[in-house]
Amino acid sequence: MNKIHKCKDLNIFVYVEDTDFQGIVYHANYLKYFERARSSCLRDLHISQSQQIKEGKVFIIKTIKIDFINPAKIEDRLFVTSEIEYSSDVRLFFHQQIKRIESDDIICRGKVEVCFYDQHKNKPVAFPENLLEVFKNE
Repeated sequence: MNKIHKCKDLNIFVYVEDTDFQGIVYHANYLKYFERARSSCLRDLHISQSQQIKEGKVFIIKTIKIDFINPAKIEDRLFVTSEIEYSSDVRLFFHQQIKRIESDDIICRGKVEVCFYDQHKNKPVAFPENLLEVFKNE
């Protein structure tokens, strides 16, 4: 069985800029909310993406699957849950979900496959050791 790491939830407030003319969150913004939660999780694990970039290594998305369930609306208070599933030293899956705080309604769910890429070698490589260490302790 693959190991799972639960990240801290990320709270989101829906601003007018996040919505279309009807006050409904534009679908692409859910991907941004997911990205913010993944970045926050890495930061909480003391992984600096800016440092990795300086070293020529970047996190890349291989696949994203998203299921839209209920629309989020202007002024909603949402939270993003994220769990990292260890698949191998070169492949992780983020299982993410956005919910409305007041009602606990599920807005959408996503599964994001992430790899780590060395721009100098022009190929995928193992994730940083401090990230992999999380799964050795789970």
